[in-house]
Amino acid sequence: MDMKPYLPMGGDKSEKIKEGDYIGDDGLWHCGKCHGALQKRIKSDFFSGIVWCICKCEVQKQEERKKREMYEEEMNRIRRLKDASMMSDKYKNASFSDYVVRKENEKALRVARKYVQDFQKMKEENIGIIFYGTVGTGKSFTAACIANALLENKVSVIMTSFVKILQDIRSIEDEGQYINILNSSSLLIIDDLGAERDTDYALEKVYNVIDSRVRANKPLILTTNLTFDEMMRTKDIRYKRIYDRIFECCHPVEIPGPSFRIMKAAQRQEAMKQIFE
Repeated sequence: MDMKPYLPMGGDKSEKIKEGDYIGDDGLWHCGKCHGALQKRIKSDFFSGIVWCICKCEVQKQEERKKREMYEEEMNRIRRLKDASMMSDKYKNASFSDYVVRKENEKALRVARKYVQDFQKMKEENIGIIFYGTVGTGKSFTAACIANALLENKVSVIMTSFVKILQDIRSIEDEGQYINILNSSSLLIIDDLGAERDTDYALEKVYNVIDSRVRANKPLILTTNLTFDEMMRTKDIRYKRIYDRIFECCHPVEIPGPSFRIMKAAQRQEAMKQIFE
């Protein structure tokens, strides 16, 4: 039986042969770049003939294209996660690489890096953090660094604030569905505990959000300007049940020291003074 070239349905010799390709001593077409065979002979009880195949450089090209497509899909997934994170624009680029380390925040930085590194364990054991300290010490920035590091690892994170949550709840009909969205993320970060208005309505909503997260057995990170004593020694039963729920699953980490914002403002004032004088 004669061995005749076999073309797949819809195939065409012109689609298989490129400039520089040649017929070798074996009578088969070869790639002009890697010299690998573009055809192979098959002889069996069911088929006898020559079929087209792909050479080494084409295999490499397909592998590179597949890697590129996988990378692009991974980047798209990270972008989708970031878009869904509810994060304020000013924190979307927060990174440990930009962290200004000083004595007062060394522990917080160490804890934050450890949290990202061991997040799977933190998630399994429902371990959260509450960063507390005076205004402007970098609590929100530290939390945002954790968020962005996890998002880069394709972990779903939502970062918002209690003020924003209360605004959202007032504007929607289904509060339960909104809380379910918050709890759908692997990590929920809520900024500025204590900045919400001191009303029965607001405090009830704050408690519901925290309580539902604890019940979902998913980790929570909070930031607050409150002191540890203010949280632990409050006599107001409305606050007490909130803080009790928080400390069931959140480890307190203080970020003390002077305000970064005040320091930067002072530096800017000095710079402007030099200009005018």
